[in-house]
Amino acid sequence: MIQFIQEEILKMDWLSRLFRDALERMGIATYSRIGGSLHFFLYDCVKITVYLCVLIFAISYVQSFFPPERTKRIMGRFHGIYANIIAALLGTITPFCSCSSIPIFMGFTAAGIPLGVSFSFLISSPMVDLGSLVLLTGIFGLRIASVYVILGLLLAVLGGLVIEHLSLENEIEPILLQLKPVEQALPTLSRKERLSYAAEQVKTTFRKVFPYILLGVGIGSLIHNWIPENWIISLLGKGNPAGVILATLVGIPMYADIFGTIPIAESLLLKGAELGTVLAFMMGVTTLSLPSMIMLRKVIKPKLLGTFIGICILGIILIGYIFNALQAVLLL
Repeated sequence: MIQFIQEEILKMDWLSRLFRDALERMGIATYSRIGGSLHFFLYDCVKITVYLCVLIFAISYVQSFFPPERTKRIMGRFHGIYANIIAALLGTITPFCSCSSIPIFMGFTAAGIPLGVSFSFLISSPMVDLGSLVLLTGIFGLRIASVYVILGLLLAVLGGLVIEHLSLENEIEPILLQLKPVEQALPTLSRKERLSYAAEQVKTTFRKVFPYILLGVGIGSLIHNWIPENWIISLLGKGNPAGVILATLVGIPMYADIFGTIPIAESLLLKGAELGTVLAFMMGVTTLSLPSMIMLRKVIKPKLLGTFIGICILGIILIGYIFNALQAVLLL
């Protein structure tokens, strides 16, 4: 039963067979490079689009119970490491894109929530969300997805604690300090209004994310069918101990969310890249994209920004090496 859920529901193997049969009937050999690329592209585009719509709808419905004002109040009840843990967990029900998390981070900081707690949220939000759990389960299995989420949350909590310990409150730009939190009554939404909100979020997010899905799947299909396996192994396989560092640094300048990076990661793994190296690439893309760092620089000073980036890079690299060390066990 578990295997059926993993393969037929989460991985949607039935969809892969459907596209393969359809292409074969059209006279396109799926074992050829062109046919294999076309099959990979169609299958992954549809699969990830279905994931996108279902996950955004479900997460947005849950999110309708946690508007920013309520989230601030929840976080304000906790102190010390417990506040960092709650902030990291709340990050799992927020939007997938790192840029979308920065305005919420600004609101938390302006409301007087401790800086380290706000950064625990900022690390967790793009790196570890419900979407990543489901997507990674569908591609890599529940064991790998669970360890990924646990280590991501651990990085978010420890990163926030380090920033809090360094006492960098004076490294916030004046524009952020001038923001005044707006106290307002929390709206009580009906079920119909929550469903309508979730549906609207699906439409908005789909329009924004779909181009990155096409790009990510396109790159994935090229890697999967056109790039020689020995190239991938030489750069990102066991033979290169610096593969995790390389993958992290390559991923940082990119801008995409997990829906766009999953097909690339899947192709790299199938071509012989190590598991931790692939996941480090994903974390680098989703957590430290160049546009989000530019946005963040507008509200925090270089020292704090550099500290945040350094913590994330070191944490991602460490997680990558942990996964590589455990790969044999996790892929059983």
